[in-house]
Amino acid sequence: MEEQRRFIVSADWLEKRIGEPGLSIIDASWYLPAQNRDAEAEYDAAHIPGAVFFDHELVCDAGSKLPHTMPEPLTFERHASSMGVTRNDTIVVYDGPGFFTAPRAWWMFRVMGAEKVYVLDGGFYRWRTQGRPVTSEPTKIASAVFDPKVDRNAVVGFDEMLQLVREGGAQIADARSSGRYKGVEAEPRKGMRSGHMPGAVSVPVTSLSRDGSLLSRQALEEHLRGCGLDPEKPVVATCGSGITAAAIVLALAETGHDHARLYDGSWSEWGGRDDTPVETSD
Repeated sequence: MEEQRRFIVSADWLEKRIGEPGLSIIDASWYLPAQNRDAEAEYDAAHIPGAVFFDHELVCDAGSKLPHTMPEPLTFERHASSMGVTRNDTIVVYDGPGFFTAPRAWWMFRVMGAEKVYVLDGGFYRWRTQGRPVTSEPTKIASAVFDPKVDRNAVVGFDEMLQLVREGGAQIADARSSGRYKGVEAEPRKGMRSGHMPGAVSVPVTSLSRDGSLLSRQALEEHLRGCGLDPEKPVVATCGSGITAAAIVLALAETGHDHARLYDGSWSEWGGRDDTPVETSD
């Protein structure tokens, strides 16, 4: 019997519902600078019929010196409305590999008050490999108003993060690669120190899924505990710029733990300063 998922939908489920009123499909693909890929150009060339593109470089706080900062509600409202998405829609988000950047858009829509938000199992790679419909035709966007209802507690700022590192109060889960966490692999952004926050545990985003599918609930529980996390206790997720940390939030939510929060500045903020503590050990 197939496991019931909370926030994951299958390709079969989505393909049967393409074109239904109230369904919004979102391509939230994004790639690291070193990958030298243009996610929007790839979307223009081929996407799931009816999908709109979510640009992580635009749906952010343009006034922030940090990349991909969570925007204010009015800014998010403007972008979501321009995509034809409302807060009451059933929203299905996907990216190329499956669980890399789609969870960030999933998390953002949920922070802004949408409740029926899901991630496509297998991502676009599997969708296309299975011969499911794709198109290069521009999606016709209907007029819509996204009325945000923001959960500000979901986002952790720098001052609170510094306090948590110094005094405890929450577990810290780092979604970057093991090499970046340990400080033996250079950061992709210039000016960043290597290493991790004191007390943080390594939970690489790539370890949460296999072949484009999120691990089962039991496997996630075992894996997270093996990484040093207690899913029953508060968790703050972090990564390079706040994008892949959302996969940890999603993984915890899939196991029934909805208390995870996200440090939005992540390593771009922490590692870019010279007054924050950094460790480079395992």
